[in-house]
Amino acid sequence: MKIYCSGIGGIGLSAYAALQNALGHEVSGSDSSLSVLTEDLISQGISVYDCQDGSHVPEDADLFVYSEAIPIDAPERKSAESYGITQESYFEALGNLSKDFTVIAVCGTHGKSTTTAMAAQVLIDAGLDPTVVVGTKVPQLNGRNWRKGNSTIFLLEACEYRGSFLHLYPDIILMTNVDGDHFDAFKDLDDYQNAYRAFIARLPDDALLITHMDDDGCRAICETLIQKAEVFIMDADRNPLIELSVSGLHMKQNAQLVLSLADQLEIAAEESLKSFTGTWRRMEVKGDTDQGVTVIDDYAHHPVEIAATISAVREKYPGRRIVCLFQPHTHDRTIRFYNDFLIAFDGADFVVTTDIYDARPDVEKGIVDIEQFTADIHAETVYGGSLEQAKEQLCCKILQQDDVLIVMGAGDVTHVAEQLTTG
Repeated sequence: MKIYCSGIGGIGLSAYAALQNALGHEVSGSDSSLSVLTEDLISQGISVYDCQDGSHVPEDADLFVYSEAIPIDAPERKSAESYGITQESYFEALGNLSKDFTVIAVCGTHGKSTTTAMAAQVLIDAGLDPTVVVGTKVPQLNGRNWRKGNSTIFLLEACEYRGSFLHLYPDIILMTNVDGDHFDAFKDLDDYQNAYRAFIARLPDDALLITHMDDDGCRAICETLIQKAEVFIMDADRNPLIELSVSGLHMKQNAQLVLSLADQLEIAAEESLKSFTGTWRRMEVKGDTDQGVTVIDDYAHHPVEIAATISAVREKYPGRRIVCLFQPHTHDRTIRFYNDFLIAFDGADFVVTTDIYDARPDVEKGIVDIEQFTADIHAETVYGGSLEQAKEQLCCKILQQDDVLIVMGAGDVTHVAEQLTTG
C-alpha cells in the first residue's frame, strides 16, 4: 500500500508509520515541525515534510492516516477527501493493522507507556518475539517506540482520549489505574470510566483483564464486570512488589501487572523486570550540569503522576534538594485538577512554573491565571514565564550545587532538560 500519515511526528503515529514501512509499504507524511522522531523516520527512508498545506498528499495514496491533532477541515484532510483516499484516525489504522494478531493492550490513566515497555522487555527476553507499539522511546527497542516481531503477539499502548482505544481488538488487557483525565473529551468521571467499560467489553468471551483491585477506579469498573460475569479478572496486587533498577512505588505496581501477564503466558519475568532501566521522559536522568545539578526529564503532567515522580526521586536521591520546573499541559486540565495540583508538589523543595502549554486551543474551556496558580501551590514557588525565561531564572538565581532538577510536563519543556545538560 501507499500510506500517507498526517501528524507523523506524534509519538503514536510515528510508530505506526515506521512499522508499516518495515512491513514493506510505501510511507510518507507530514508534521508541523521536525523532531527527533521525524529525523528517525527519515533515517528509515520515510519522506517527511514540515509543510501541511495539502500539496504533499499523493493523489494515488491507498490510505490517509491522521493524528488526533489534525482537524477535519485541515488542508491535508481536504486534499485526501478530494482524491477519494480512505481516511482513518491513528487508532482506527492501528486497530486494523493489529486485529488479526493476539493483541495485548495496556490502558490506564497513568503508567501505560512504562508498563508496555516492561511487558515488551519480558516478552522479548522470553523469546516470544512480539510486535510492539508504545508511546515512548524504549532502550530495549533500539531506542525506538516500535518493534516488528515475527510472532502472533501484538503488544500495544491503548489511549482512552476521545475513546480512541475503542478502535482496537484486544485479547488481553492490562489496566494500570483509572483516576480520571481528559475532561475536555469526557463529561465527568462516570463518563471516563464508562469508556473503559466499553473497551473491556471488546474482549472476546473468557478473555483476561489484569488490573489493580486496590485502585478505586479499577475496582469500580471491575465490580460492574463481576456482576455481569463478562470477563475473567486477574488481580495484579497478589504479586509481590519486587525491587527494580528504577525507583518508585508506581514502578513496582506497573511491574505487578507484567508479572501477572507472565503468569498467564507461563513465562519468566522477574529477572527481566529487575534489569528494566526505564524509558524516554519517564524519570529519565539526562546527566549533570557544570554546576553539579542532576537533571531528570519526566513526562508527568497530571497531579497523581507529579506526586509519584517526586516521591520516587526523593527515594533515589535522599537528602538532596529537589527543584521542579513544571510546564502545565492545557488550561482545561489545570482548571479541572486545580486543587490537586496545589498539593502534588508537597514533596518538592522549590517549584518553578512556566507558561501553560496550550496543546488543544480548540477545546479549551477557560484560561488559567498562571501567576495566581503558581502562588497557590503548597511549596516555595516562582513563576518563570517562557521556557527561556524560566531556564534563565533557574541557572542564575535558583539552582544550587547538588540539587536535583525535575523537568516536568508533556509539552516542549523537555528541551530545557536537554539544553541544561548539553551546554
